[in-house]
Parts: sequence; structure tokens; C-alpha cells
Amino acid sequence: MISRRKFLKIFGAGTVATTAAMVGCKDSKTEQMEEEYKNQVEPPVGKMTYRLNPKTKEKVSLLGYGMMRLPTVGGKASARESEEEIDQEQVNRLVDYAMEHGVNYFDTSPAYCQGHSEESTGIALKRHKRSEYFVATKLSNFKEETWSREESVKMYKESFKNLQIDYIDYYLLHSVGQGGMERFENRYLKNGMLDYLLEERRAGRIKNLGFSYHGDIAVFDYLLSKHDQYQWDFVQIELNYLDWDYADEINERNTDARYLYGELQKLNIPAVVMEPLLGGRLANLPQYLAVKLKQRNPQKSIASWAFRYAGTPGGVLTVLSGMTYMEHLKDNLLNYCPLVPLKKDDEIYLYDIAKQIVGIEMIPCNDCNYCMPCPYGIDIPGIFVHYNKCKNEGTLPRDKQSPDYRKYRRQYLIGLDRAVAPERQPDHCIQCGQCEPHCPQNIKIPRELGKLSEMIEKLKREG
Repeated sequence: MISRRKFLKIFGAGTVATTAAMVGCKDSKTEQMEEEYKNQVEPPVGKMTYRLNPKTKEKVSLLGYGMMRLPTVGGKASARESEEEIDQEQVNRLVDYAMEHGVNYFDTSPAYCQGHSEESTGIALKRHKRSEYFVATKLSNFKEETWSREESVKMYKESFKNLQIDYIDYYLLHSVGQGGMERFENRYLKNGMLDYLLEERRAGRIKNLGFSYHGDIAVFDYLLSKHDQYQWDFVQIELNYLDWDYADEINERNTDARYLYGELQKLNIPAVVMEPLLGGRLANLPQYLAVKLKQRNPQKSIASWAFRYAGTPGGVLTVLSGMTYMEHLKDNLLNYCPLVPLKKDDEIYLYDIAKQIVGIEMIPCNDCNYCMPCPYGIDIPGIFVHYNKCKNEGTLPRDKQSPDYRKYRRQYLIGLDRAVAPERQPDHCIQCGQCEPHCPQNIKIPRELGKLSEMIEKLKREG
């Protein structure tokens, strides 16, 4: 049974529990999610759903472990808090439990957890037979100083050392499309890195070569047009029931998953799915939408709908989830041990939910932390997550004539102070813009922080 204290530790002040913590009582959503974890059953062993890699004929678990948000000794996700040490013992336990239940795909990057994810992943996996797992990592040469061939090759070779392996199962060009074609050419073509990686695949040190896509669709289309030359083994895309038809409405720089998946299917390229929960947003729906899903299937969590949706298409090789705590891992295992594919009427029902979500204006932050660390200490994702949570729940203090305005104003300000330290709030942003090129969702981060700073200052004055 999960205690309230542990529940708040799991979900944090920036997610579902903030309002309840501020007023000293539980709201209905908090109670509902606590109840789900209280009643959580043990996932069965030996029931994992697998998909076949069409090139290697190897079986890949439909649930992939995203090693982006690893637990830390202090209890916070290390992807955000660089000062906290990764809790390696807990990572080992999570990896052991995942593998015991059939998970064999582990996705990491030199950029995750402030540069420590690969090393932690390598330590956890080294305790198992190499034939029992697949490792995916990336050439995350985001910074201009890493665009040279020398620096990029150095990053590539460092991954082998950190992961303690002599071949990489799945290697990706990380976040192509972000920054457009010119940036892509500088990172991978002009420096000869793509040709180098193709040679590494031929030498067997890379078993499968692909790319993850965010941003400019011209880059995605270009790479697929070169499939005869590059022979992509897989492509990682954002796919969920909101992005299927509404990605470009959430963010004009994004592309609908229906198109991305469809283009991959034409070429028989397996899709690896990222962001099945859109950074947690599809697990923390507005109450009236969450109630609809619970009424349709009271035994399943809200998040389970998104995971089953992402795993249903046959062209999906694996669905990645960043699982910080055992409760998250168990819930996801229950969805894929085995997968019960969604029926057509379930998908239609979810598309109706998606249509209603689109009507709620949000900052399209997926809490990926690529913008971090901020050189001036701003907790960018924490600020956006708190705003989106209040927007989601309809508690933003907008209308001064509303009878709830004073209550919502107080809740927003107190909740922000609890979620984000005062010295890391948006009024400390100097608009340097260093964060913006790193955002996969192409958010105008300095602009949004400026708008929030003005809003917060106004709320304080009105007190």
C-alpha cells in the first residue's frame, strides 16, 4: 500500500498533488491516483508482448525502458536536478525487475541525466548477459563545439566506454530536424559523421542505425528520400493519441504522427515511439476527461490508455517510457504483459478526448529537460509544468470577477514556490536565449518565461 507521503514524493509538487498539498486536503484526482497504486497488482512474468525486428529477426519488448529520468539519492529525477547523485542501487533494482518481466530494450543518451545516464545504464546492464538486452544510445552533438568530426567521434566512442559494451544495438542521430536542414547538415553531413556511422554499421559495431525526429519536416522527408542509400533500420518518432492528428495544432513546428508513421510504413521501417504520454500530460488529464476514461474502464489507469494506444500499431517496434519509480514500471508492465490492442471504437473515443484537449491552450513542454541546465539557474521545465498543471485543472487565476479568483491566485503562487525555488523562477531569466535551440518542441522559451514573469508579478501586486 502506498502512503500519501510516498505518493507526493512520486508525483511531486509540480504535478497532480500541488493543489491538494497547498490546501491541506486531497482533491479527487489525487485520491483517484493514490487508489490506483494502492490496488496495483504484480505484473505477470513471461507475458511480455514482443515485436520482431524485420532486419535481425530479434524479438524486442514492446515496452522499452527510457533511461532519461533516473531516480536519485535525494528522491528527485536526476534529469532535472544535476546536484543530486543517481541512486544506482535503485536503478539496478528497476532494471532487474524490468528484465525479469521481459523488458530487453534500454534507451539512453550522452545528454540524459546531466551526462550520467549512459554510465548508470552500463553499470546496471553489465550485471546481466549481453545477449539478454539491447542498448540504444545516440549521437547527441547538440552544441556547436561538438559538431566537428573529431568531437563527434569522441562522443560516439565514449558511449562504448560508459555502457561497457563493444557493440551498440540501436544507434541514433539524435533529434534531427531540430534547427532545420542547415543544422542537420552541420551535425551529420559536412563533418562526415553519417558516412562514418554507416562504416561502423558495416563493421558490426552498430547493429541498427536510425534517427530520432523533432522539428522541421523537410529533414525527415529528406532522410526518408535517401532510404535506398542509408537503409534506415528504425526511426524514433513522437506518437500518441493527441499527436496523431493534432501535433501541429499544439505546436506549429510539429508534424502529425499519422503522417510520420504512415511514411515509415510505406518503406517498412520500424517505428520506435517516444513521448507516449507527452511528458506526462496524457496521464494528468483535466478531471472531467479523466472521469470519462475511468468510466469506460475503471480497472485501468489513465496512463494505460496512452500506452495501449502507442503499442497497438503493428509497425511499432517498442514504446519508450521514462520510469523513475517501481510503481510507474509496474503500471506500464501491466499494459504490455501482454498488450490488449485497442479496438476501433476505443481509438475513436480517444480521438474525441484529444479534440477536447486541443481546446486547452498549454505551453507544449514535455519535461524532457533538453533546455537544462540553464546557465542562470532557471528551472524552465518546473515553471512550465506548474503552469500547465493549473491550466489543465482550470485553476489559473484569470478572471478577477470569479468568486474563486483569490483562492486560485493564492494556490498558484504558493504552489509555484513549492515546486520551484524562488531564485529559479522566471523573473530571474535574462532572455539570453541559450535554451531555445535545444527545445525539441520549438518553444519560444524566453518569450514564454517573460510572459509568465509578468503574470506572476501582477498576481503578487494584486495581493
